Amino acid sequence: MVSALSKGWATMSRIVIFGAGGRAGRHAVTEAVARGHQVTAVVRDPAKYPDLAAEAVVVVAGDVTRAEDVAKAAVGQDAAISAVYRPDVSSREFYVSAAQALLDGLTRSGVGRLLLVGIGTALETAPGVAVHDAPGFPPEYREFSLGHAAELEVLRTADTEIDWLVLAPPPTVLDNDAPRTGRYRIGHTQVLPDDEAAAAFSYADLAVALLDEIDTPEHHRTLAAVAAPARH
Repeated sequence: MVSALSKGWATMSRIVIFGAGGRAGRHAVTEAVARGHQVTAVVRDPAKYPDLAAEAVVVVAGDVTRAEDVAKAAVGQDAAISAVYRPDVSSREFYVSAAQALLDGLTRSGVGRLLLVGIGTALETAPGVAVHDAPGFPPEYREFSLGHAAELEVLRTADTEIDWLVLAPPPTVLDNDAPRTGRYRIGHTQVLPDDEAAAAFSYADLAVALLDEIDTPEHHRTLAAVAAPARH
């Protein structure tokens, strides 16, 4: 386990963010712009997100499950973030299709770094045992979590040069309104220790972790847990 502060910002780059209209996506857009990056924000219907457009943000339409859309949106970009969510289709179908399309489309457009927002319930409580495998885990939530697990399997088994990383926050509800602290812990595939003195993790600091791994990559081709640091 490693404790981290937000690192020094790298030179300006171009980042394409899929699922930019959701909570994680919006915070990633905000963090990227604050660091001086240019952002292409991809949503299914730009008309629903007029507030996303800004001086450093271009909003475009795209379907993350279509490699052609991914490639078109990613042309000229230096890195990609996927913070996508679809409540109206099967989780397994959606996340598998998205992972396949992202790897295909980003390869076509020459983007080599991909950060994906994972889910805490797909993290392990012991080697090979995920949170969603616990007895009594709600079936509807387990199905959604299994979709993320299937996405991870696509990434792990793909014959690809894409340098991908899945960052999974704690298996709890994230705070959408908490201010950015720039502090977080990052570990491996298991849930980070539940320190009672740890603060609730926020979407703002999840975005910090995502952008840190674009600006100064330290973790590669794996699932990594992220969480708030312990309070001292």
